Amino acid sequence: MEFPFDINQLFSERVSILDQTLVAGRKSAGRPDLQAHIATVIDELGRASAKAQQLTAPITSASKLQLQRHQLYLLKDGESNGGRGVVVGFLKVGYKKLFLLDIQGVHIEAEPLCVLDFYIAENLQRHGYGLELFDFMLQHKNLEPVMMAYDRPSPKFLSFLAKHYCLTQSVPQVNNFVVFDGFFINRSAAQLRKVPLKKPDGEIKPYSLMEREAVRQEQRALPWPFAPPHSPQRSVYSQYSHSLSVGSSPSRAPHRAAPASAPGGNRDQSPQSPLNDRCRARRTSQQGLVARCSLYSRHMDSTAVELLDRHLPVPCASSGLRAVGDQSHALGYTDTHRGITSAARPP
Repeated sequence: MEFPFDINQLFSERVSILDQTLVAGRKSAGRPDLQAHIATVIDELGRASAKAQQLTAPITSASKLQLQRHQLYLLKDGESNGGRGVVVGFLKVGYKKLFLLDIQGVHIEAEPLCVLDFYIAENLQRHGYGLELFDFMLQHKNLEPVMMAYDRPSPKFLSFLAKHYCLTQSVPQVNNFVVFDGFFINRSAAQLRKVPLKKPDGEIKPYSLMEREAVRQEQRALPWPFAPPHSPQRSVYSQYSHSLSVGSSPSRAPHRAAPASAPGGNRDQSPQSPLNDRCRARRTSQQGLVARCSLYSRHMDSTAVELLDRHLPVPCASSGLRAVGDQSHALGYTDTHRGITSAARPP
């Protein structure tokens, strides 16, 4: 790959090692103009590699190299291009913390050296440049290729590893990295750590039992209808309204009649509680009885009204307030059970 500037001035060695400083030798140190040219070379190589691998975006660039602790090995041919030199290709490596599956399928946590990007110019391939560059990296790192992980290797790269390093048996992984069977055999136990099994999630307890009991006591102290229902007894009206309502299903438990002294039928029948006595007295007030005299439900027929009249006293006359009467007649209610129009009750 040719550039309009002198490659030999940027890279003095045949294989240069670049890191986040973008400095290749002593010549480029403290030279912003030379570092700008080095950044241009890295960006062009990254775009060419992405195009060769059919990637949507380059994975190698000068800006990414400055932000990550990776190393880039760059190979040049200093005699080409009239002595100005050309760039043959590059190899980028770096350490990654990975969760891998060994041969038995056990999760292993490791941090191997990974090959992240590898590219040789198309017109210079099959000349031994890739093998020269890869061997230089292995000698510099003092590492065997089987001890490395490979990030999304192309079919051409896999053929390269099988031909020159006899790496053919890979261990299937759930991520994009490829490791071979010798990766787990030749690695010491200190370099591999088994991932502990995830503990099952326990029951979520937002507060303690004591706090929950306090909340339950506060709910019991609330007046009806704010208190949560926890008594099987129901009022006379609720029994008949549920049993006579259209589409209602029969109750599974037998109904128990409410005591005669409490026609309203409190949901919490606890005579020893003074708070319940006050609530019962409030519900049997004049306004509550007037509201019951004016009771209307579109699901009730004349039979239900007669049943309510038997269990409810008649306090409307003594209170000085007059009930509205049978609202079903005023609204023109039609008895859906009998098919006749309900008649108004006498005042």
